[in-house]
Amino acid sequence: MMLIDILTIFPEMFPAVLDTSIIKIARQKGVADIRLHDIRDYSQDKHRKTDDAPYGGGPGMVMTCDPVFRAVEAVRAGERADSHLVMLTPQGRTFTQKVARELAAKKGLILLCGRYEGFDERIRTGLKPDEISVGDYVLSGGEIAAMAVVDAVVRLLPGALGCGESARNESFENGRLDYPHYTRPPEYRGMKAPEVLLSGNHAEIEKWRAEQARKLTRERRPDLSQDEAGGDTGKERD
Repeated sequence: MMLIDILTIFPEMFPAVLDTSIIKIARQKGVADIRLHDIRDYSQDKHRKTDDAPYGGGPGMVMTCDPVFRAVEAVRAGERADSHLVMLTPQGRTFTQKVARELAAKKGLILLCGRYEGFDERIRTGLKPDEISVGDYVLSGGEIAAMAVVDAVVRLLPGALGCGESARNESFENGRLDYPHYTRPPEYRGMKAPEVLLSGNHAEIEKWRAEQARKLTRERRPDLSQDEAGGDTGKERD
């Protein structure tokens, strides 16, 4: 079972994500144990403050050290002692499918969500987290980034998906985008599904899918192209 703890000042943002679809099923099946922790609960301030004005002046507020340290230490005091600490931050390494697989191999994860102008630098230097960014854009906090990490990681865990092959055959797993998908009806408003997909010839279908995946990757994400000669293609799931 993967142990995942999320540290945030807005735990109310998560239930809709954690109680839906694949993550919900994974929790019900005992594949993942996901718990929310309110960093404010670890503040010693009577108003449960977790932020203060930045030294040197400037706009915004900064998350203070003590509540964050206390929260992480409290989570690690029990069965989560060996969990891998992740800080969601723009300064981190980019989150990719490769990184998702790396995290999925851990015994547990502690996801630290920032807010305001960010963390006091001593949180970074003192706790030495694995710093991860979900992209080159600005979010209001680490919560949405943490949701993305949880979703990407949980679906990789054995037993999370109905089909064991699904997680191994998704986009980005083989350096390519997915091939186009079609379903009933065979024709809609003059647009027809490719004949090969209706042929029942599985060898030709797989060949077509591989060709389409390579073509889409070359056209839309040439930076992903690795093996133009062949190989398995991806398969996305909702």
